[in-house]
Formats: sequence, structure tokens, C-alpha cells
Amino acid sequence: MVQQLVLQGMILSTMPIGEYDKRIVLLTTKRGKITAFSKGSRRSSSSMLGATSAFVFGEFSLIEGRTSYTLVGANISDYFMELRNDITSTCYGSYFLEFAGYYARENVDGTHLLKLLYATMRILCKKVISERLIRRIFELKILVINGEYPQCFQCVNCGAVKDLSYFSSLNCGIVCASCKSRMPDVIKITESALYAMQYMISTDIEKLYTFNVSDDVLKILERIMDSYLGMYIDKSFKSLGILQAMTDDLSLS
Repeated sequence: MVQQLVLQGMILSTMPIGEYDKRIVLLTTKRGKITAFSKGSRRSSSSMLGATSAFVFGEFSLIEGRTSYTLVGANISDYFMELRNDITSTCYGSYFLEFAGYYARENVDGTHLLKLLYATMRILCKKVISERLIRRIFELKILVINGEYPQCFQCVNCGAVKDLSYFSSLNCGIVCASCKSRMPDVIKITESALYAMQYMISTDIEKLYTFNVSDDVLKILERIMDSYLGMYIDKSFKSLGILQAMTDDLSLS
């Protein structure tokens, strides 16, 4: 008898295969990012039709093969329907799925990444803080999980913990006023923006989305994260391109 494997996870992406099947990519706790095939799930009468859509979170029953898995059942706890009814939220949510998929690895425990992704989708649905801030919190925290986050607690050049008023992407972190002249790419950062970054880095995921910032602080965070990610991530995200195009259209209208 073939043994089934039950994994908690979220569907990152789906692709039609043949006439009625689907290929899905899952972020799971114990196995990280995996590929699974769901037979017949595109049929209108299939009990797996809704359970094999992007954003879906729950427990998935799988049979392990040599190079992929076969999905045979699912117990879904959240469909995140609120995201599907708002195009902006859908775009942000899709970006978060893409970003998580970029960092997730097969056979590498995905518990913390999945936890972050779930918490991010929940706060995105609640609409209590802006999508722009949610995006920057998510981006920085995923860097923390992956061990690629910038130094934000002392000067990357001299180790000073005072007068930390600049950020250097080239040097991966905060720069004090005395060392500023040695860094060619510094971005001015306020005390409030620095505190926000320190909070994002150090706080638990459960408390991550419990604060807000002014528009001026958010603009600084956006400039820093765009600079840092642009230097260290070698991928273009389709959903981010769509989101940017939507933002540009709104600014012109």
C-alpha cells in the first residue's frame, strides 16, 4: 500500500497540464518548495478544483515520486477569498507568492517562510495597514529568514552605534555620520526609519504587522529596499511589473 505524506503548506503557483490536470508548486513546512501534479482537478466536477488554486493554505495529502509528488487530497483552512475580490490585493499577494518561491528550496524546512507568508496574506486581507508597508516588511523579513538582511544596529564600517544616519547597499547596512564620506552610495535615513527596520529584523513574525509609519518614513524604506534588493536579487517578478504598471496608470489619471 502506497503511503501518503501529509504536509501543511500554501500553493505558490499552478499551471494547466493536458486537458484536465494541474501542476502546482507548494511551499510546505517539512519539505520546503515542492512540485505536485493533481489529476483531473480542472474538471468542473472535481472536488479538488478550488483546493488547487494559488493562495490556498491547508494540509495536502501527497504521494511521493522520484522527481515530484501526486496530490491526492487536501484539507483547506484558508482560501484568502478577500484577495481575489480586489485586483490590487491580488497583485500584492501574487508578488509575495513569487518572492517566497524565489527563496524557498526543495527539502529545506520551510516553516518560517510559510509562517511569514501566511501572516502576510492575513494582514493583506484585513487592510489595516497599507499594502506598500506590508510589502517592505515582508521583503525585509524574508531576507532575515534567509540570512541576507542588512546590518541595521551598528555602522558597517567602524562598528559605532550612534549617529547612524545613512544606509549603504554596497556595504550591506547602516553607516554612521563619520564614515559617510567613505561610502559612494549612501541614502539618508531618519531615526524613525532606522527604528522601523530594526523592529522588522528583530521582532517575531506574530508581532510583525502591528505598527504603522508616516508617509515620509515609508518613502525612505521604499528607497532603501529598492536599492538593496536591486543589488542582490537577480530576478524580475512578473506580478511586480503589473503592480508598477497599475501604479503608473493611477498617477497619470
